[in-house]
Amino acid sequence: MTKITVGRGSCGIAAGADRIYDIFKACNAAELTSTGCIGTCFLEPVVDVTDSAGSKKTYVKVDEHAAEEIIKSVKGEANEADKYLIPVAEAKIITDQHRISMRNCGLIDPENVDEYGEYAAFKKAAAMPPEEIIEIIKDSGLAGRGGAGFPTWFKWDACRKSPGDKKYMICNADEGDPGAFMDRAVIEGDPHSLIEGMLIAAYAVGGREVNVEGVVYVRAEYPLAIKRLEVAIKQAESKGYLGNNIMGTGVNFNLRIKEGAGAFVCGEETALIASLEGERGMPRLKPPFPAQKGYWQLPSNINNVETYANVPYIISNGAQAFSSIGTENSKGTKIFALTGKIQNGGLVEVPMGRTIREVINGPGGGIKNGKTFKAVQMGGPSGGCIPTHLLDTRIDYKELAATGAIMGSGGMVVMDEDTCMVDMARFFLDFTCKESCGKCVHCRIGTKRMLEILERITDGKGEEGDIERLLELGEQIKEGSLCGLGQTAPNPVLTTIKYFRSEYEDHILRKKCTAASCAALIQFEITDNCIGCGLCRKACPTDAIEGKVKEVHTIIQDRCVKCGKCEQVCKFNAVKKS
Repeated sequence: MTKITVGRGSCGIAAGADRIYDIFKACNAAELTSTGCIGTCFLEPVVDVTDSAGSKKTYVKVDEHAAEEIIKSVKGEANEADKYLIPVAEAKIITDQHRISMRNCGLIDPENVDEYGEYAAFKKAAAMPPEEIIEIIKDSGLAGRGGAGFPTWFKWDACRKSPGDKKYMICNADEGDPGAFMDRAVIEGDPHSLIEGMLIAAYAVGGREVNVEGVVYVRAEYPLAIKRLEVAIKQAESKGYLGNNIMGTGVNFNLRIKEGAGAFVCGEETALIASLEGERGMPRLKPPFPAQKGYWQLPSNINNVETYANVPYIISNGAQAFSSIGTENSKGTKIFALTGKIQNGGLVEVPMGRTIREVINGPGGGIKNGKTFKAVQMGGPSGGCIPTHLLDTRIDYKELAATGAIMGSGGMVVMDEDTCMVDMARFFLDFTCKESCGKCVHCRIGTKRMLEILERITDGKGEEGDIERLLELGEQIKEGSLCGLGQTAPNPVLTTIKYFRSEYEDHILRKKCTAASCAALIQFEITDNCIGCGLCRKACPTDAIEGKVKEVHTIIQDRCVKCGKCEQVCKFNAVKKS
């Protein structure tokens, strides 16, 4: 029987996938199922039609009319469905990846455990001594995908060696970076890979002797991910994949969900633990490390969603299958969320070792609207901006760190020629300043002082010496902050000064925004190309434009609020921004 699969991740639903699903459901022309996001968010809603012979067609940007045409195609009636097929160039976006963490996303029904399988990786792991599992993870080279890139095996081994009758296996799904949604997509599309990965990790640190309890700390802003994880946990329990004496192995592991309030600092493991315990999310001094004294002062292991999702693959296929991918310092694959001024916004999973240029121009499709690439922000708000001349930097923890950026959780915000780098640094610092928990003076006060300087500069009130003040503050904050938030918060400022210092100097010394982006430093003028059509005058919200019909108009600068509507509506390129 023909099968219709509708992509119903958050991106698909936002684009209208639920409505499309209901149309297919009403027609009752084929077996109907849902799946998560395959990563091509810019093509949603996405619909796959698989015939009885296993041949699949993928339709993209499916609206009501397209759905009706697809139904006709399924019924064998005359139709125009083929015009909605995914273009060849865009189909390569999917094939130009190496998917491990997202191996099932967009392919299986996340609410049907039978489509995932029978937890074969755990069965294989349960036949080994726990120490052998840790050795396999060590040989694979799997490093934490939450940002720091810390060796996963080391955490597991430390937790295993810490004495205790009870231990905790915690998943950090707090994903707070603006523009990052990798963990959300994995949970929405393949929650059982997370559960099985945590189950294997629990056995590795506790064996059959110690009771290990699991907690997934997920931000409350992910309602669909939470719903699907709840369904997956119940299904796993009903199948005997969670609970006591799992599949007769003698392993006990129960799993629950804790919804976080969306504090960015709770991505730091000790702040996350404080939140789990009902306290305000604030980091603690280390040592002791969570592996020694974590949740409720008991040995605890914390990894993020993507890290755990890799584990079943590694156990099933062996360490070599994973370690053979990537570079000497960075093994396996990494998921990136492509956002900003990029043609193909969405998720891509690529081997470590690919260059940034290859990712942006390959699966990313290059820069939007024929514009010129300027920089890419990597590592989220605590990351750094990488300029054009470093585009051939490989995706590798050490190589990225050498640029001043970080791998982070995998955010990749692409900027074009119209982006003001000073304002971009201000935007990210504003975020980290607001998200600081306030525990450290350097972070609490220092980021605020840096933000005030950046706001002055973008308002056209910058002073000589401001660049030096930013550099001095940035280094002091990095050195004096307790956790990773403060230690990395200055990165966007420090890297933009390093690579785009001339833009800072233009703002401060020449009172000019190079990208013509900062409202206080730009001016709109009407040139002789104006034919006097009056469109700009009608669009102006402050009546700042004067002129008679068929005569060149003028802008009264004292009234202009720099909204840019005149430039947007002009059909004759008569409005100039400088």
